[in-house]
Amino acid sequence: MKTLTILVLMTALAARTSPDELIAITWKHLSRVTYTQQFNKEEEMDFLYPSFGPSVKALDGKQIRIRGYMIPVDEYARLFVISAKPIAQCFFCGGAGPESLMELQFRKKGQRFKTDEIRTVSGRLRLNATDVDHLIYILQDAEITE
Repeated sequence: MKTLTILVLMTALAARTSPDELIAITWKHLSRVTYTQQFNKEEEMDFLYPSFGPSVKALDGKQIRIRGYMIPVDEYARLFVISAKPIAQCFFCGGAGPESLMELQFRKKGQRFKTDEIRTVSGRLRLNATDVDHLIYILQDAEITE
């Protein structure tokens, strides 16, 4: 019952905020997602496609702030993700799911970060349920806030 109350309050809060109002979220907020395995004709293989819960859907397009571990995907191209867990436990290497990572599309290009450097980032959250070339969570116009 307590979880349901929190879920309802989060959904109502996200729905009432303007798109430019900054919402502080945690990785637990983003964990409300399920997956369906489907064949991707273009890639000729199965992928897990997300179905976002109502409280996550309410965050799509909103300005959010989240704290996590910086993980380089391509350090030379300056491509980074932020993770709920350090690299040894992240989705790529350990016991977490795809909902524990967020693709960072920085407003200011060329930034560098150490692996597992703990940072807080903000930007506009976009949910991605179909494009297998990107993560399910994308933070556009991302900026380091701490």
